[in-house]
Amino acid sequence: MLTGVTAGEAREYHVSLQGNDANTGSSTAPLRTIQTAADRAEPGDVVTVHEGIYRERIDPPCGGTSDERRIVFQAAPGEKVVIRGSEVIRHWKRVTDDLWTVSLPNSFFGDFNPYADPIHGDFLFPNKQNQHTGQVYLDGIPLVEAASRNELDQSPGKPFWFAEVKDGMTTLWGRFQGVDPNEQTVEINVRQSIFYPSRERVNYVTVRGFEMSQAATNWAPPTAEQIGLIGTHWSKGWIIENNTISHSRCVGITLGKYGDQYDNTYQQNSQAYTSCIDRALQYGWNKQSIGHHRVCGNEIFECGQAGIVGGMGAVFSTINGNSIHDIAMNQRFSGYETAGIKFHAPVDTVIGHNHIYRSIQGIWLDWMTQGTVVKGNLLHDNSQQDLFVEVNHGPIIVYNNLFLSPVAIFEASSGGAYAHNLFAGRINQRKETRQTPIFNNHGLDFVRLDSIRNGDERYYNNLFIAQGLDCYDDRESIWMRGNVFLNGGKPSVHEEGSLVDEDFDPRLKLSKKPDGWYLEITLDKIWAEKAKRPLVTTQLLGKALTPNVPFENPDGTPLRIDTDYFGKPRDGNNPFPGPFEIRDGGPRTIKLWSGR
Repeated sequence: MLTGVTAGEAREYHVSLQGNDANTGSSTAPLRTIQTAADRAEPGDVVTVHEGIYRERIDPPCGGTSDERRIVFQAAPGEKVVIRGSEVIRHWKRVTDDLWTVSLPNSFFGDFNPYADPIHGDFLFPNKQNQHTGQVYLDGIPLVEAASRNELDQSPGKPFWFAEVKDGMTTLWGRFQGVDPNEQTVEINVRQSIFYPSRERVNYVTVRGFEMSQAATNWAPPTAEQIGLIGTHWSKGWIIENNTISHSRCVGITLGKYGDQYDNTYQQNSQAYTSCIDRALQYGWNKQSIGHHRVCGNEIFECGQAGIVGGMGAVFSTINGNSIHDIAMNQRFSGYETAGIKFHAPVDTVIGHNHIYRSIQGIWLDWMTQGTVVKGNLLHDNSQQDLFVEVNHGPIIVYNNLFLSPVAIFEASSGGAYAHNLFAGRINQRKETRQTPIFNNHGLDFVRLDSIRNGDERYYNNLFIAQGLDCYDDRESIWMRGNVFLNGGKPSVHEEGSLVDEDFDPRLKLSKKPDGWYLEITLDKIWAEKAKRPLVTTQLLGKALTPNVPFENPDGTPLRIDTDYFGKPRDGNNPFPGPFEIRDGGPRTIKLWSGR
């Protein structure tokens, strides 16, 4: 107990590299490790960590009891606190030219050796490149794992590494391209995660203001326990905010499920996923116990599989204001669970105002997306598509987004409403035959399984540039009105009151400047003068047909899209098309995002 603190009062524990774990944890007698503070912290306590590089995994044994009495882990204000899942390795010996080696006893790794841990799991493509959860970094930059010692030996000048675990030793080889690794900083992954509770239902934890990197995470499918660099492990009420999260071998943040004996037993059989859902419902998947997380203001990058994943554990959550980039790019392993954000069952989850780019996919909403809102996101330079909606009945509400990649949406669902978006990429489609659950409105009480309708879509007041909606011509139960089609974009036969200007070039250009990202675009005030558009509301959108559920806010209040991308009020009598309520037209340079 800290001196001067009465039993039952909230405490603040301090952690410093100059501290000692035998200390009280006061500001004048700080602890040395964050884990010791976590072991002592009780609901309502705050753990403040001071500047420096900490190399440990934090496994909080308990959490808070409510939003008001949570356990908070925070970096000290104005101080740079780095937590790494790696260790610095020295005493490398030259083999030849730029090839060096070092041997470590397996005891160095404890009970988890990432160099004996191949990346594996359901929906991972065959790991032909023999990739492991370990990683080698030269001055913070990851080298590429060679598939074999032969590939390493035959690739002079390439930044490869390779490991062999044999006879109680782990031997590493690395090509360091003309530098002496003993004169640089060489780090290797040794910990599976950095901030992750080993037990379930550690609730109401806040993690704020840290720089966390270099974790030996494994592939995280929705059919297994999802362990990320930081993760919530089947719990409720976490806040993960204002952190920098990078260089996770697979996933940065996991809001995922528990583990059991059925983990990774589904292989490529996605239909069998329904039995996983059944067991989750029996295992306490309900609105009172799971989800309600807030992931806000983080920068997440250089993760091999995904920035954020959540298999059923992201329900009733808010994912807001994050910068997510360089995800699943240039990796030697891949599979079906790769995206900036990849959620299964994001029921009543809001994904808003995120910047997602240079990812294999932007946002992937897979199975049981019901009551989900995707609003005000900036997506570009994603190699497959910006938004993938797969095996969902809806309702899904998508508005005020900028879809700037070559493919804006891959649609394999029903029950979507798309309003006031800017589409610079095309819409791809696939008809679905699989079944997915329907829940009661704003809950997780199971109603029934039903097949995807392959229709039941709404498009209102969007701006299409050289793209169109004619791909919906052969679908049923389609509602479209107030969209603008420029530079060759074509409306659908379902469209009411569209405006088409085949020759208008909006001169769209996205660029990065020192203080953020800017969009150059030319608008035309005639778009408001020549067409009358409705304000998009719950009443206008009606209900998603299969679940018979209204398009409304996750809290059950009526939806009114009466503000634009920046929160500026829209004209309620005739809102301007696209994400910006800018009615006077002409060329514009608009700052979309501050920072990276």
